Amino acid sequence: MSAYLVRVGLAGVVGSGREGSLRRYRLFAARDPRVLIGIDPEGVWGERELIALMAEKCGVSADPQDTSGHDVIDPELTLRALDAFAERLAVVAQRGGPVLLGTGHPQRLLGFYAGIADALSAAGCVVLTPAQGRCVDITTRFGLRTLQLAYLRGVGLVREPGPERPGGATGAHTHSPLPVRLALAAAVEAGGPLPELVIGDHGWVCGAGQLGFEAIGLADSDDPALFVGEAEGTVSVVVPLDDGARAEYYLPLTRYVLNRACLSQ
Repeated sequence: MSAYLVRVGLAGVVGSGREGSLRRYRLFAARDPRVLIGIDPEGVWGERELIALMAEKCGVSADPQDTSGHDVIDPELTLRALDAFAERLAVVAQRGGPVLLGTGHPQRLLGFYAGIADALSAAGCVVLTPAQGRCVDITTRFGLRTLQLAYLRGVGLVREPGPERPGGATGAHTHSPLPVRLALAAAVEAGGPLPELVIGDHGWVCGAGQLGFEAIGLADSDDPALFVGEAEGTVSVVVPLDDGARAEYYLPLTRYVLNRACLSQ
């Protein structure tokens, strides 16, 4: 699996540029909400502390003077985190606990999460879909957009409101924690059940973790929020990998974690 991760660019030399990653670390240090994506850090995280953390968790360069080129993610760290991810899946599956899945990268990662949703459902877990069809206003670089919370194959995402068009986009890319906050609030309003585990990326993980729900997920080397959440105990497991690769590249990872969790169908 390690060789596969490097061969397809999910680890090893990845797509994230060092300059862009450092810029996001600086924004996180300045507590920019666009980069915090739902996490409210307890500690003081300056740029140097973030570089050190990301070097430890991802394998990126620990040298603050290294400011160009592409990030490198250590595939052994990815594998170690995938194993920990699988352990959490196994625990919730053994209990048959309810789960909530969501992604801010539906065009890339939907298949990865959908396979997990299918396996957990087959194991007796309830795959929750709260607040389906409700709208949420999300600030983007194009201004304020009203998007609709939808679930596709058991995985939450946001998309343009209105009827789904054949051949239309799967969903919108977002880092916002607002979709998971909306979903969790709706679950509470309905009297439950509430998820024992939230699985996803970006704001789905950070937003849920900050509210006290156990959350696990995937993150790229330019997304420090999830790794800070993991370091502070707000997030349980974060898998470092390139989250912008071709969708089919993630499917072997689904099989890997399901095999490790003894959930293969």
